[in-house]
Parts: sequence; structure tokens; C-alpha cells
Amino acid sequence: MKVTVKAFSELTNMELFKIYKLRTDVFVVEQNCAYPEVDEADLVSKHLQMHDDTGNLVGYLRLIPETDHTAIRIGRVVIDPKFRKHGYGRQLLTAGIQVVQTEMPKITTIKIQAQAYLQQFYESFEFEATSDVYLDTGIPHLDMIRKL
Repeated sequence: MKVTVKAFSELTNMELFKIYKLRTDVFVVEQNCAYPEVDEADLVSKHLQMHDDTGNLVGYLRLIPETDHTAIRIGRVVIDPKFRKHGYGRQLLTAGIQVVQTEMPKITTIKIQAQAYLQQFYESFEFEATSDVYLDTGIPHLDMIRKL
């Protein structure tokens, strides 16, 4: 698997199409959530794409800077349904954390708004819950942070 990191302005039209298609297929269609999937955070985020050897987009996440410049949010973590159950989510999140640690030295905290069923997954990466479970677009979520 190959992971690339790009700013919004560096994404090609085809990369952006594939990212938006994957995010919409999973978050809007599969999870049946009606919300603005494309938002302004895309413009300021770093976009991590995971591709297999044949160029298929396997997974994606974005790193969204917080206004205080000491924290970053990980968002839109998604693995293509065709590639689930192979550990790619773990590889993708590991890559995202590594990017923060190596390319963003002023960041001291990583935040994530996690789907509640993935709490143990994120805890295995040293994230800690900072909220009770709440509904977001009808899906149970909780806020989590990881100190660096």
C-alpha cells in the first residue's frame, strides 16, 4: 500500500473525484446520512490517500488544522468496502499519526470525532474519550484525543 499526502490545491481532478465518490458512497449512501459531505474543511486539510499496487483508492482520511495551531483533527476516515477486514484502517491511521508527528512539530494534540463502535480501535492508538456518546447524523459518536 502506498500513502500520499497532499494539500487540496495539489489534488488532481481525478484524485478529488475518487475521494469524494468514496466518502459519499460510504458516509452518505451506506450509512444513510444526509449532510453536506463536501465542506470548507477540505480546502485547508491535508488529504491522505491509500492506494493499492494497481492504483485503486483503498482508504482516505483528512487532517484538519485547528485554529489554535497546537491541535489537529483527523476526519473522514474511510476504507473502501471492497478492502475492509485486511487491516488497512490500522495502516491508514498509523500513517496519519506519523504525518502529524513528522511534518507538524507544533501539534501537541490529535482530535477525532469517532463513531462509537470504533472506540476500542482508536484506544489502541492511545486516543482517550473526552465526551459521552452522542448522536451525529443519527450515528453514535464520541470525541477522543491523543496527546503527542
